[in-house]
Amino acid sequence: MDVITNIRQKAKTNLKTIVLPEYNDPRVQEARRIIEREGIAKILFLSPDKMDPAEKERFSLQYYEMRKSKGLGLDEARKIFEDPLYYTAMLAREGKIDGFVAGASHTTPDMARAAIHCLGVEERLGLACSCFIMTIPDFANGEEGAFIFADCGIVPDPNPRQLSCIAVLAAELGKKVLGIPPRVAFLSYSSKGSAKGGSVDKIREAMQLLRNMSVDFLFDGELQVDAAIIPEVAKIKKADAVLGGHANVLIFPNLEAGNIGYKLVERMSKGRALGPLLLGLNKPCSDLSRGCSAEDVVDCVAVTAVRAQ
Repeated sequence: MDVITNIRQKAKTNLKTIVLPEYNDPRVQEARRIIEREGIAKILFLSPDKMDPAEKERFSLQYYEMRKSKGLGLDEARKIFEDPLYYTAMLAREGKIDGFVAGASHTTPDMARAAIHCLGVEERLGLACSCFIMTIPDFANGEEGAFIFADCGIVPDPNPRQLSCIAVLAAELGKKVLGIPPRVAFLSYSSKGSAKGGSVDKIREAMQLLRNMSVDFLFDGELQVDAAIIPEVAKIKKADAVLGGHANVLIFPNLEAGNIGYKLVERMSKGRALGPLLLGLNKPCSDLSRGCSAEDVVDCVAVTAVRAQ
């Protein structure tokens, strides 16, 4: 069973209620038909006429209290809640729905702000970030062609602690959603000391922080991407001691590298990129690329439903 089919099957075993607030996007409308036909989740469309006025006002006041120290005014808060996205996020915050998926017609910064501000960041690590589930046809490496790429959507230039936390959150998603033993590689232009620089030093510090956390998954770095995912190259570059070229979770040194990397792989390999899946929040949700297809929406809903189980 391929990765995508497996995720959809997992979602069907314990149906969760997922909201799609971008009700007027044709791709989202088509996705809803597929999800309901296949029984992947309980789907709610949230249009402005379906938002309860009293609840919207309550959410506006609550959001104002949460953000007034940042300079938000009450009138501005009320204006924000004209957008179903924020109303949806507050429903998730209160546990009235299990998760939500948006981003077909919202930018990633818009989606991230709504999710982070309304859902809140988990206290455990104190970091919000994102990842993509990548599936690559006719490529046996990784987890039979499946990888997790992080962070490709939220943290512009992660410091060592942030890099270590991104690795933990991405690895946990791999175990929860894909059911894989995570093998985490910190990517760089250097493999095990072949080059020097501030970025390399940052990765080495992140590695030490991860060791101090006593995590239960394999990790190594710094590694060039070919040494991370190709066993023959790992052996040549003497980077085969821990992962042996079998990494399935790739941690990028910054947002620039991550964003470029996932889009190159998606477009040049005819692969699939599911996400960005937002990590480190108190409730599960997923962003979408504005270039997404209806099938991408379906699969992000399935992932979000599995995370909520």
